[in-house]
Amino acid sequence: MTQRYACDPLRSRGRRHASDAAPSADAFQRDRDRIVHCTAFRRLVYKTQVFLNHEGDLFRTRLTHSLEVAQRGRAIARELGLDEDLVEAIALAHDLGHTPFGHAGQDALNDCLRAVQADAGFEHNLQSLRVVDALEERFPDFDGLDLSFETREGILKHCSRRHAQRLEDREPGGVGRRFLDGTQPSLEAQLCNLADEVAYNAHDIDDGVRSGLLTVEQLAEVEMFDACRREALAAFPQLEGRRLLFEIIRRMVSRQVGDLVASTRAALGAAAPANVDAVRAAARPLVRFSAPMREQGAQLKRFLHANLYRHPQVVETTDRARRVIADLFAVYAGDEAALPPAVAALPKRHRAIADYIAGMTDRFALREHERLTGQTLFP
Repeated sequence: MTQRYACDPLRSRGRRHASDAAPSADAFQRDRDRIVHCTAFRRLVYKTQVFLNHEGDLFRTRLTHSLEVAQRGRAIARELGLDEDLVEAIALAHDLGHTPFGHAGQDALNDCLRAVQADAGFEHNLQSLRVVDALEERFPDFDGLDLSFETREGILKHCSRRHAQRLEDREPGGVGRRFLDGTQPSLEAQLCNLADEVAYNAHDIDDGVRSGLLTVEQLAEVEMFDACRREALAAFPQLEGRRLLFEIIRRMVSRQVGDLVASTRAALGAAAPANVDAVRAAARPLVRFSAPMREQGAQLKRFLHANLYRHPQVVETTDRARRVIADLFAVYAGDEAALPPAVAALPKRHRAIADYIAGMTDRFALREHERLTGQTLFP
């Protein structure tokens, strides 16, 4: 049952463009449908999560990651009495602005923009909002997907004060406001942020072991992993290999989700928010892990950063990926004829180039790089 502190599609703060109500779907369901059918969502299937798309068919992509966040988020939302459709919409859209090659591509594009304009830059979370607000071309009389305020609020998980002020100038009292006055987003938005964390920690362990860059023996130094490994072997002494890993990960996810639900229920009970406005006025997020679970999660993140994300093989790959993005930006900035005419005709040329590159899939970026430079960086 939906609780009083959940977002209500009938009381949404609305869209930026007037539209008729749909007879068979509420506001948040319409948002989800618009996201699923947009171009940027389909491109996620060929965008890197950790391992580049060509490195193996079974590694996660941005699309499978987004689906896992949505699945996890809906299950938790059901437990807490939140709006499941809003959670799903936010989860499916939260990575729409990611560049090819994951965070390596983002960092390279950020450097490119800052080099031509000191106060510019690129951040995938802000770009996700830009995709749904301006870059998608689905409707005859406005740009973007025209999503509900609540979905847009959830997509913008974090934002610098400088960028928040720019958003506020364009849309007073809009999605940038909370970063200026220190208030919170909806519970559904808070939930998606932590569901994202649970999902990527779990699948990065799986992909890391599948790739051979991590071992179960290495992971035993992580407190939560080792505790779940011992539990799994106590229950199923014969387990080994992939079956053992899957059982460990399942238990880790169950621990985190159980802790999140219990801690959030306790926080909601103590705060007793009367409505969504009270949730937003809270001093800190009400969807939360317990302090011990936060520390265990932080330990896992530190391990993955040191042993997977900074593994020499991953670093070597991401260095080449950064070069692809930097080379593409340099060629496009120096030769307008290299761009598609529709992109070359846009104002704010460097931002238009960044939008174009950010929208590429891994494999399209590699093909473009080879076509324009004659180099093959990923044989």
